[in-house]
Amino acid sequence: MGFNDIHNILFNASILFTLVLGVWSAVMAARNEPISGNFWGAVATYAILAGLVLLVGVIMTLQGLRPQRTIIYYLYMIWLVIILPGLFSLLRGRDDRSAALAFSLLCFFNAATSFSMYQRNVIGPWLLPDA
Repeated sequence: MGFNDIHNILFNASILFTLVLGVWSAVMAARNEPISGNFWGAVATYAILAGLVLLVGVIMTLQGLRPQRTIIYYLYMIWLVIILPGLFSLLRGRDDRSAALAFSLLCFFNAATSFSMYQRNVIGPWLLPDA
C-alpha cells in the first residue's frame, strides 16, 4: 500500500468523522444539552486526523508527487486542520446550545467541502509532474 492509498483512506475517514461530529453536535443542540468533554476530545481527534492527512500530503510532495491543484489542496487542508479548534477558540470554550449548533453547521460544511475536494480531484491522484 502506497502513500496515495493511505492518503485516500485517511481523507475518507476524515469526511466520515466530520459527518459523525456534525450529527453528534446537532443532537446535543436539539436536546439542549451542554457540549461534553467527549465531544471536545473528538474535535481534537479530528484536528489530528486532518493533520495526518496533511502530513502524508507533504511527504508525497517531498517525494516529487503532486495533485492536480497543489496550492488549492494545501489551502483547503490547512483550513480543515485549524477551523474546528479555531471555532472552539472563537467561542471561548462555550458549551451551550448555540455553540453546539455552530459546531454542527461547521462540521457539515467541512464534510461538504471535503466531499467537494474529492469530486473535483483536488486530493488526487498524486502523480509526478512529468507524467
